[in-house]
Amino acid sequence: MVPERESARAERAPAGATASGRPRVRLDQPRPPRRRIVPEWDPEAFGRLSERVARFIGTGRFLVWMTVVIIVWVLWNISAPRDLRFDEYPFIFLTLALSLQASYAAPLILLAQNRQDDRDRVNLEQDRKQNERSIADTEYLTREIAALRIGLGEVATRDWIRSELQDMAKELEGRHDGHGVFPAVAAERSRRRDVDDR
Repeated sequence: MVPERESARAERAPAGATASGRPRVRLDQPRPPRRRIVPEWDPEAFGRLSERVARFIGTGRFLVWMTVVIIVWVLWNISAPRDLRFDEYPFIFLTLALSLQASYAAPLILLAQNRQDDRDRVNLEQDRKQNERSIADTEYLTREIAALRIGLGEVATRDWIRSELQDMAKELEGRHDGHGVFPAVAAERSRRRDVDDR
C-alpha cells in the first residue's frame, strides 16, 4: 500500500498559483543563448576588416597590382590563341570585374571613414575635457599664486625689519639729550652718581 501512495503523489500535478508544469529557472546562472535562425557576427570584426581593406586600397601597392592585372588581362585576351581567350575585345568581363570591385570598395571605404569619424569624435571629446581640466587647474594655480603674492606683501621681510630698526635707532638718537639713550635710565644713573659723590 505504501508504494501506491508514493506513485499517487508523483502523478499529482503541483498545486498553487506559482506551481506549474514548467521547468524551474535558476536565477543565479545566466540563461543559455537562444538559437537563432540568422547567424550572428561581430560588427567590430567587420569594421576592422573594412578598415584593413580601405587601407590596402589606398596604397600605391594596390594601384600597381591593379595596373599589372589589367595589363596582363588585356594582353592575354588580345595576343592569346582564340580558344584560350576568355574576354574578347570590348572586355565586358573586365568591366564587370572592375565595377564589382568598385561597388564593394566604396561602401567599405565609407564604413572605414565612419569608424574613423567616430574615433575622432571620441578623441576630440576627450581632448576637450582634458583642456577644460587644464584650464581649471591653471586658473586655480593663478589664484593661489595671487593669494601668495598678496600674503607676501603683508609679511615682514628682512629688509623691511632692518629699515624699521634703523628708523627707530635714528629716532632714539634724536631724543638723546646728553643723558643717554633712554631718559629714565639716564635719570637713575645721575641719582646714583649723586649718592656716590656724597
